[in-house]
Amino acid sequence: MSGSTTEERVERVRGWIAEASAVTVLTGAGISTDSGIPDFRGPNGLWTKNPLAEKASTLQHYLNDPEVRRAAWHNRLHSPAWEAQPNAGHRALVELERRGQLVAVVTQNIDELHQKAGHDPARVIEVHGTMWWSRCWTCSDRRPMHESVERVRAGDPDPHCLACGEGILKSDTISFGQSLVPEVIEAAMAAAERCDLLLAAGSSLSVFPAANVVPRAKATGARVVIVNGQPTGMDRYADEVILGELSELLPQLTG
Repeated sequence: MSGSTTEERVERVRGWIAEASAVTVLTGAGISTDSGIPDFRGPNGLWTKNPLAEKASTLQHYLNDPEVRRAAWHNRLHSPAWEAQPNAGHRALVELERRGQLVAVVTQNIDELHQKAGHDPARVIEVHGTMWWSRCWTCSDRRPMHESVERVRAGDPDPHCLACGEGILKSDTISFGQSLVPEVIEAAMAAAERCDLLLAAGSSLSVFPAANVVPRAKATGARVVIVNGQPTGMDRYADEVILGELSELLPQLTG
């Protein structure tokens, strides 16, 4: 099918989705770029342009280096994600849930735009957590992130936990070097095994174990469709790969 045009690929996949009874979706940063949230590894990605931001995503650096934390809080203060709204790609996936086809959305994103788009939160599996909450590294106190962001805005460049008085605060997300939540990963793999079509959208499929949902779904007999801005390392597992803008392609595929 390598000689097919994009239009032919879209039409073929739209038919597959229409006839599927159980669709699991895996999403990555690429689905949120049209909402104004930069991805990480793309040509204009956050980490591509700002290596210190990538350093802040490594737990050891974040916990041990106050400069890294101050930079992270500064970035949170000015993050476009606070004002971001779901785009046409997010809304297109809600249509799968409305039609009763959706098993789950397994997302590597931390922006909660799937929930804002209208998904039942119980069907959104956040593999890497959420930026909308903070957690104390010492006592595990969890509270809305905007409370800590306001403390930064008021002049505290590295706010510490109000509950225990000394713990380092970080977003309730999974950093590099931090253990994933086993129950969340188990739920993601179970969703991969339950589907008859897996749609991977906007992910480089280079971060594990989240990317494992692709071969896991393939091994259980599901069709695999990858929609992304660039080729991925998992394209060999796909029954079809479509490259392009997700906010344009996803509405075509689910409409």
